[in-house]
Amino acid sequence: MTHTDASAPAVPATGLSSAEVEQRVARGQVNDVPVRSSRSVGEIVRANVFTRFNAIIGVLWVIMLGVAPIQDSLFGFVILANTGIGIVQEWRAKKTLDSLAVIGEARPTVRRDGRAVEVGTSALVLDDVIEIGPGDKIVVDGVCVEADGLEIDESLLTGEADPVVKHPGDEVMSGSFVVAGGGAFRATKVGREAYAAQLAEEASRFTLVQSELRTGISTILKYVTWMMVPAAIGLVITQLVVKENDFKDSVARTVGGIVPMVPEGLVLLTSVAFAIGVVRLGRQQCLVQELPAIEGLARVDTVCLDKTGTLTEGGMDVTEVRVLDGGDPAYVHRVLGALGASDPRPNASLQAIADAYPDAGAWRRTAALPFSSARKFSGAAFEETEETGEDEKAGGGEARTWLLGAPDVLLGADDPALAETERLNEQGLRVLLLARAGRPLDDADPARGARATALVVLEQRLRPDAADTLRYFAEQNVHAKVISGDNAVSVGAVAAKLGLDGRTVDARRLPGAPEEMAAALDEGTVFGRVTPQQKRDMVGALQSRGHTVAMTGDGVNDVLALKDADIGVAMGSGSEATRAVAQIVLLNNSFATLPSVVAEGRRVIGNITRVATLFLVKTVYSVLLALLVVCWQVEYPFLPRHLTLLSTLTIGVPAFFLALAPNKERAQPHFVRRVMRYSIPGGVLAGAATFVTYLVARHHYSGDGALEAETSAATLTLFLISMWVLAIIARPYTWWRVLLVAAMGGAFVLVLVVPWLQDFFALKLVGMTMPWIAVGIAVVAAAVLELLWRLVDRRAPAA
Repeated sequence: MTHTDASAPAVPATGLSSAEVEQRVARGQVNDVPVRSSRSVGEIVRANVFTRFNAIIGVLWVIMLGVAPIQDSLFGFVILANTGIGIVQEWRAKKTLDSLAVIGEARPTVRRDGRAVEVGTSALVLDDVIEIGPGDKIVVDGVCVEADGLEIDESLLTGEADPVVKHPGDEVMSGSFVVAGGGAFRATKVGREAYAAQLAEEASRFTLVQSELRTGISTILKYVTWMMVPAAIGLVITQLVVKENDFKDSVARTVGGIVPMVPEGLVLLTSVAFAIGVVRLGRQQCLVQELPAIEGLARVDTVCLDKTGTLTEGGMDVTEVRVLDGGDPAYVHRVLGALGASDPRPNASLQAIADAYPDAGAWRRTAALPFSSARKFSGAAFEETEETGEDEKAGGGEARTWLLGAPDVLLGADDPALAETERLNEQGLRVLLLARAGRPLDDADPARGARATALVVLEQRLRPDAADTLRYFAEQNVHAKVISGDNAVSVGAVAAKLGLDGRTVDARRLPGAPEEMAAALDEGTVFGRVTPQQKRDMVGALQSRGHTVAMTGDGVNDVLALKDADIGVAMGSGSEATRAVAQIVLLNNSFATLPSVVAEGRRVIGNITRVATLFLVKTVYSVLLALLVVCWQVEYPFLPRHLTLLSTLTIGVPAFFLALAPNKERAQPHFVRRVMRYSIPGGVLAGAATFVTYLVARHHYSGDGALEAETSAATLTLFLISMWVLAIIARPYTWWRVLLVAAMGGAFVLVLVVPWLQDFFALKLVGMTMPWIAVGIAVVAAAVLELLWRLVDRRAPAA
């Protein structure tokens, strides 16, 4: 790709023409970095088809097709069906993600043919002139061509927390974002030459969500592989060498012993559960940018909420302007109108003022200081070209420079105007101070010596769903912390209106040491006057106490905290930068969507824990049976068709329904430990009881057909124990869970009583004595299993 540096011929401020854009597209000078989205269809197919266990099962399937009847090869068709289901479900999730990603995609404003137009990020070309303002992300590298108080935060790239003031000619880097002011820059590096693209694709530059579920399943599969290899080798030797049986029958029983060791459906069901979660949340306009974020939010125990845009709606209304010290109200209104008109990209407060006082007069702005969250105020100087009031003339030239911002920042602690501000804040109102500056805007401290002129009272609109959402988190033992840059008393009043009680703290009095800050955060609920860096420090302090922290926000002041939180949640109407670093974007801007995300995560975690136990019980008893067969040097008791039937009725079909069922249990840590704590005793009991039945049957039966009778008795015991495992896993019972377990039992009885099914699955109970012995052994094993699992439940640590 062609490289253009800052010394290249200047592009006019009007930007490129359509012809120049087409020339650059033809030369490949376009921003062709892959967008942060889901996997391609090809990647989905490869991920579902080319797996380690599919390779094992595939080889065994091919062998069985050559040496045994088709019913002993049914497991291969099950794998094909599973793989197909996995591909279809993930493809559906991909379509949902991609369509939502288009809605939430950043659309930079570029100048082309002398006009400002919005284009997709991938449509940018070299030398495009791109306009930027507060909250905009720098999407390609460039050189600043216009700057109006432009301040850019490069902390995500350099680690430097302080915003950098940019002037025409200065370099801007992709991956940074605007915190104050506005301007334009010319793209000098696009596509993979841009700085952020050289670091890595955007998704990988930010810390990805840790998925305990996926990590745990990978660990389990690693253990399974280690167990499978020696057991399978011993089984092959025993069945093919030691027992001089018919070759084809020996191969069939060897494969029958290896296949059930593979928990082939576990990975599939995890993927399907995540994918269906994405589709369900997508219907609610919730974009999950990293799939494990669904799981992560379900594990969260602390939610940090930004007030503006989260608890309150973005817009505000000016309810009153209180002029101080006998000033002229009409003149104050003109000043406010001029301030509103002077900012091309006003924030919500200034927009409300501009809407309330649209007549700015004919004043010319001579200097400006844009609002920033760290400063808490903005300012402008005007050259007044129309006649002004007497009060203004008396003030001299100083009165031409104005500041608008937080009263407690602009004024001294003993200023009488603060008492009035406090009273208004206690009502949940937002108050801004209009002050005459005593120093020029480029002074190191322009607020020093400011004189209060008027209080601007703004009313914030509470989100109608915020109270219910906060109540939901309280019921789920998730602590809510309101962290805002606004006045602490005002924020506390808003929180109280929403039913959130607790101590209100002014963040300027918070200790700086992480340990002391963490202690203060545990005690407090509402925090006001928080700077962007403090938000980040507060998230880190909570994490240092072992909390799993989610952060919600919509403004540039939230970006650093969103990035460092375990889960970042951005509003769809929020700034481009917040959407870029968040794992979850609420495109409908509804805070009420969060409980749905938590519920979806809990459904996935709880249900996968359930079905993982089912699958691993089968793996454990299969490995144990193989080892017992090797030690006793007997025929393996099952053909593949028997275990395909058992797996389908006691694991495959039930697991599919259980994995997708509603589940409101709170997510608990230590996935691997929890699953193994249940599956090992269950698998050991099932394997031992089944082998005991098999040995008893070998002594009981003799003559032709003895092996089939022995297998049938062992199958009955294993089925009954597996059904009891399923019955335990299905708790607490609902009508459909009871029906599910009963239907699986009924299907097995059908196989035992229908002659052609008996022949197809080679299952026929002979006599009365041995079948009842098999049932008795299964009942004893089930009772012991129930006792063991209750003991495990009692000793299990609380979540």
